[in-house]
Amino acid sequence: MKITIQTDASVQETTLSITCREITPELERLIEALRLSDKKLSVRVNGEIRLIDLKSILYVETVERNSFIYTEDGVFESQLRLYELEAMLTEHNFIRVNKSTLVNLNMIESLKSDIDRRIRVTLKNGYQLIISRAYAEDFKSKLGV
Repeated sequence: MKITIQTDASVQETTLSITCREITPELERLIEALRLSDKKLSVRVNGEIRLIDLKSILYVETVERNSFIYTEDGVFESQLRLYELEAMLTEHNFIRVNKSTLVNLNMIESLKSDIDRRIRVTLKNGYQLIISRAYAEDFKSKLGV
């Protein structure tokens, strides 16, 4: 891969252009990282609204109709419902893994087959999630496994 960077003081807005023969998985990951680099999500912390980077999210879970955002820095509550978060985060490499959880594919460390066609996912922080069999096939196809 060849990278060329040009600086021009007269440019008003930075533009990134990619020229390629085909879009490879490596290129898709690079594009996704660029998209995630400036995306934020609002969460509630002690009555305040705080913005967190999407790339720092490990997973999202709903417990008793409340949505929680898990990062390495802590757990934050979101005012959005899981289906709203799913609609917003799907294009940023998040996928539903069971009826109450979305996971950031960029935070997965490893996968292991589990009983009854389920998949055990280990995240980069060591936490494990179970992908239910209802979502396992979609998950595998998204990863190309």
